[in-house]
Amino acid sequence: MKYSFFLFFLFALLAFSCKTVKKVEGFQQAISKKDTAQIIMIKETTTVDSAAIVKDIMEKVIRNKISFNTFNAKVRVDYEGVEKTDNYTVYVSMKKDSIILIKVIGHALGIPVIGLEAKITKDSVVLLQVAGEKNVMYRSISYIKEVTEIPFDFSNLQDLIIGNPIFIDSNVVSYKASSSQLLVLMVGDLFKHLLTLDNTNYKVLHSKLDDVDMQRNRTCDITLSNYQPMGSYQFATYRKISVAEKSKLDIYLDFKEFSLNEPLKYNFDVPKKTKRK
Repeated sequence: MKYSFFLFFLFALLAFSCKTVKKVEGFQQAISKKDTAQIIMIKETTTVDSAAIVKDIMEKVIRNKISFNTFNAKVRVDYEGVEKTDNYTVYVSMKKDSIILIKVIGHALGIPVIGLEAKITKDSVVLLQVAGEKNVMYRSISYIKEVTEIPFDFSNLQDLIIGNPIFIDSNVVSYKASSSQLLVLMVGDLFKHLLTLDNTNYKVLHSKLDDVDMQRNRTCDITLSNYQPMGSYQFATYRKISVAEKSKLDIYLDFKEFSLNEPLKYNFDVPKKTKRK
């Protein structure tokens, strides 16, 4: 198990990474006709003419954000890349604004094998390769930005894991309401963000980000579904993430277990004599 693969895998898991993987036919294949039609439809509407309506929409989105002290989860992760398709079980324990612990379980001959463990804090990242040659790597939190080529910080990551929307920009340029959905288009420094909300309870159904820099052609689609109660909140237990630039990667997250505000289930210890990289 190589660090390069699992770093990409982990941070794509944590919602998305628009970094280049392997070469395929091009980024246009990553955008469905339906999504393209949606963007055109939104762009053809007039610029938002009611600041009060937009303010109300965004306030409701923010109110739906999940607040927590601790979070534990077990997730089945399936991914489909250009040359490889596989699945893993990922365990997550998180304390708000403090620590994120991740354990990735693969399989060898049908036997579960711990492949990689990670500890992420507000200022550091520690990665422990358990399977095969045991190595440990220590980096600053800026390493996540280097790997993903996106300005992720600890706050972004915990929101991604818990299912809260990220890259929500105040620059709303248009919106469109239907009987069941509300589409909001925001333009920030990095991305054009088309957000699809349930028109009844303002749950996020779909998030589409396109790079503002047309030379990069990065795109990311996140679909959230199968919402279930988690305390007083609604939690998206199924998510599909498609990321593309010069290639395309599909990741499917199926949360099998999840809980709020219970003691952290997992810990992180570096065994003695582990080789440092």
